[in-house]
Amino acid sequence: MVTVGARRVGAAGAARRGAVLIRRAEGRDAGRLTRLVRSSRAYEGRYASMVEGYRVGPDYIEAHRVFVAVEEIPGDEGPGERVVGFYSLMVEPAELDLMFVSDQAQGYGIGRRLVEHMRGEARRAGIDGVRVVSHPPAEGFYRSVGARPVGTVPANPPAVMWDRPEFVFPVVPVVPAASVVPVAPVVPAVPVADGGAGE
Repeated sequence: MVTVGARRVGAAGAARRGAVLIRRAEGRDAGRLTRLVRSSRAYEGRYASMVEGYRVGPDYIEAHRVFVAVEEIPGDEGPGERVVGFYSLMVEPAELDLMFVSDQAQGYGIGRRLVEHMRGEARRAGIDGVRVVSHPPAEGFYRSVGARPVGTVPANPPAVMWDRPEFVFPVVPVVPAASVVPVAPVVPAVPVADGGAGE
């Protein structure tokens, strides 16, 4: 589990909420992830058809690397948690299949932390680049977190009625310390004066 940080919400930022943690998704998270997708304001209006009837099931969670960002909520019967975002990394081929942050949790850096976590997962899996086909309103976000544009995926009616930008997240591999060989510094040659007969 990775701690993302704590945030303040409510009137004038007075109500303190728990830390946001990133953990591996479990089958019991399926309903909450599905609700997060279907309720996203990014998919209102003309984009609503994309998530209508969409389902993130336990089978999907088991088949892919799905991680959730959860906010700890103190309670009388022990702490609870609220899902505030998630992502799904497919390994072969390497693709960020889903990424959502709840509308109420946007603007607190959760999306950026999820991307950092995804890059770490990709690195551990030996992946050097992760493709993402962006929902058009998310294009600015992906650019801001280091995704590089590589093209456009054309519309595919009736499922998708608009072109979508395509990006790749570069993943820098970790070089094991044992494979780093120290190199001696290069010392420039110093000319030696000839003490010969010409002096």
